[in-house]
Amino acid sequence: MTRLTSAATRLCVVGATLMLLAAASCERSSHTTSKLDRALREWIEYPTATARVLIRTRPGASDRVIHRLAARGARWTASMPMPDLIAADVSVDALRSAVRDKDVIRVSSDAGHNVGVAVIDSGVTAGDGDLGPITFYDVTNQMKQGGNYDDYGHGTHVSGLVASNGSFSNYLYQGVAPSAQLIEMKVLDKNGNGYTSDVINAINFVVQNRSRLHLGVINLSLGHPIYEPAASDPLVQAVENAVQAGIVVVVSAGNFGGDVTTHAPAYAGITSPGNAPNAITVGALDTNQTVTRADDSVAWYSSRGPTWYDGFQKPDIVAPGSHLVSDVSIASTIYSNYPGGITWVGGKPFLRLSGTSMSAPVVSGVVAAMLDASRSNQGAGLTPNAVKAILEYTALPLHNADALTQGAGALNAAGAIALAAAIDPSQPVGTWWLTRGIDTWTTIAGQTLAWGQRVVWGDRVIWGNQIYTHDPAWALRVVWGDRVVWGDRVVWGNSTVWDGNPAVWGSRVVWGDILIGQTNGTTVTWGSLSGNVTADRVVWGDLQGLNIAPTSLSWGALERANGDLVAR
Repeated sequence: MTRLTSAATRLCVVGATLMLLAAASCERSSHTTSKLDRALREWIEYPTATARVLIRTRPGASDRVIHRLAARGARWTASMPMPDLIAADVSVDALRSAVRDKDVIRVSSDAGHNVGVAVIDSGVTAGDGDLGPITFYDVTNQMKQGGNYDDYGHGTHVSGLVASNGSFSNYLYQGVAPSAQLIEMKVLDKNGNGYTSDVINAINFVVQNRSRLHLGVINLSLGHPIYEPAASDPLVQAVENAVQAGIVVVVSAGNFGGDVTTHAPAYAGITSPGNAPNAITVGALDTNQTVTRADDSVAWYSSRGPTWYDGFQKPDIVAPGSHLVSDVSIASTIYSNYPGGITWVGGKPFLRLSGTSMSAPVVSGVVAAMLDASRSNQGAGLTPNAVKAILEYTALPLHNADALTQGAGALNAAGAIALAAAIDPSQPVGTWWLTRGIDTWTTIAGQTLAWGQRVVWGDRVIWGNQIYTHDPAWALRVVWGDRVVWGDRVVWGNSTVWDGNPAVWGSRVVWGDILIGQTNGTTVTWGSLSGNVTADRVVWGDLQGLNIAPTSLSWGALERANGDLVAR
């Protein structure tokens, strides 16, 4: 598991930086939007053609609301199995009509409702139905099902970032995909410790049961130092197998991106399985609690590439990860030991945490919405490679970070979902698969920002509109970064991802068992990985026998650093 930090902010502001709220403050409300969730308050300001929504009606009023929606031009409506709940695809006029309808209590975005997200972590405790229906398996206790609990607290926080419906906080804090179905796999104990074998068993279980669980995404906000090449790492291979089975795997990059005291950057801190070629490895973005993207930067702790042994380009993307507020288990170690991270809403506790562990579920929620948009619109799903390419293509590059720090750039949720919805995966390979034109920019806080429009394919960059074609690269069984796929369409030489970062990629880096890097004139020496590492891989705990420098970036117990909660 990656190091956790914490300081005050509000998830609604973080969501704004994801472009789920591009113009409206999370506090703003009026008689025309008070019934809408955060995503819909933004959508109604800058609407596209239609939006999928879930409408809660007064008891017995569903039929009347459906009739009125149809009269206002809703593309389709349907009653849900739950009483007094309607699903609909509405225009902006139909949505405004629903808001004014006295029989409508609330309207929520229908994000990720057909997509299961497996959170492989420390378990979960849901507050008053805040996370909706949950399928729970305790991998540490012979795959026992049911009896949700989280004695560490990390898994509950991660799950809330993915799928909280916001009801527990009176809709102040809500997950990115509030209708996603959660499959919780407990692999960590009350101290956040666990075995890689349990993580592998959890991954294999959800792969084998993916159809029954409607599984589309696996979230892994955990990891251990890279001990061996990706090709021989059992955890990496389990991740690769899941992707080859059609599941998108989102992994935290790790929190070894800088010195804990000075925050000086350090490279090659990616943890396993963040070095899995086909995984979407996520670093952390610090939004400075503002809507504008102008002051965003990669968090100092966010692990940078390249990966040990293989030299893979990681992370793939960065997403908000600093000071995120989410659900908390009150019967957990984090809740008991670190009250400074607790914030209260109407007498109910929530938890502030920072780390790439938080960034990963933000991306997982966006992926769930992308898969849902693709399946709903075209009846066929996007492959993991296509999802990863869309996320990178629509990302917003940061001008103050190199590619080994930010990957393709900062997450652009609105752009990624819009592009996913415009793609028809059923089109033949080699043909154009866009169903409509797409603007390659997104407006945030009044500023129009261009998409990066590049895909980092292994150790090279593909520019242009390749994503608009159903290329063989987007198929299953194609390893991310395979050089054969692109042929003469690969951009070589000075245009590759290493351009502009000679300090960590070039003659000053020695590959093999020893990696020596140099950053900003300060030599950072990374020790041999052939030291005292046992076969029992500890996912989260003390690794005193592992010779990693600087020594301040050690694994161990939670402690305070610079006012943040730091698990290292």
